Amino acid sequence: QVTLVESGGGLVQAGGSLRLSCTASGSIASFSNMGWYRQTPGNERELVATITTIGRTTYADSVKGRFTISRDIAKSTVYLQLNSLKPEDTAVYYCKADRSRTVYWGKGTLVTVSS
Repeated sequence: QVTLVESGGGLVQAGGSLRLSCTASGSIASFSNMGWYRQTPGNERELVATITTIGRTTYADSVKGRFTISRDIAKSTVYLQLNSLKPEDTAVYYCKADRSRTVYWGKGTLVTVSS
């Protein structure tokens, strides 16, 4: 059983930065993809950024140039650096991992950006 634990969320002013972490219970090298998604009340969960086993990254248009996804395989951790935060970035951020045909989700971490 895989467990993903997110951390690093909090309250920040617009223009500020945060770094989110997602630590897996096992090696992240076994996952074909890992990513960050976010969700606000009443809305569907949306993709923020993903990273593949070979380090290829993708970003939602709304966060390109502001957010950066990275990983530390030795620490079994994927990061999301959030810079130039905007109030509309306020959401619960979830970590996702894919292995074979199984998808794993963390419980999320709340990011609140004040104006």
